[in-house]
Amino acid sequence: MKKIFILLCLAGVMALTGCDAFRSLAGKPTSSEIQLKKSIIDSLNAAHQARIDSLKRIEKALSDSLAVLDSLKQSGGTILNPSSMGGLFTTRLDYRYYVVIGAFTQRSYAERLLTKAKEAGYIATLISFRNGYNAVGLSQTDHLEKAFAALKQIKEEPFCPKDVWILVNE
Repeated sequence: MKKIFILLCLAGVMALTGCDAFRSLAGKPTSSEIQLKKSIIDSLNAAHQARIDSLKRIEKALSDSLAVLDSLKQSGGTILNPSSMGGLFTTRLDYRYYVVIGAFTQRSYAERLLTKAKEAGYIATLISFRNGYNAVGLSQTDHLEKAFAALKQIKEEPFCPKDVWILVNE
């Protein structure tokens, strides 16, 4: 009878307190502690996965940029930095890449080409360099792939000379 009474008492205690009371007495983590640890691990895993996804996007962008540079090299295209032309004079450029369709020492020639480009529907920018050159830049973008695509398209325009190049504003 004592055994049945003790078993009934243990069953009653189990029913009222659950396993957590015994786990706590045994020094083991309770279900709430286990759930808290699980949520911390899940959030750390999510943050880690977000970093991995970000790195994969950067890796793809770099890979695409290298492919564009290879294509540009194969097509005989040129990429120049403003420092190779003495740096920018007073022009502040808002974008990283510009397709340059001409660079002139006479500003009036650059303005004439700028007008032709605008008449053809392009947004054109006059870029002044410290070495005295004035360039006409089209298709402003922050992505090399878009600049290369624009370069190929602009080369087909009747006002476009053969020596078109991409300016990298760094």
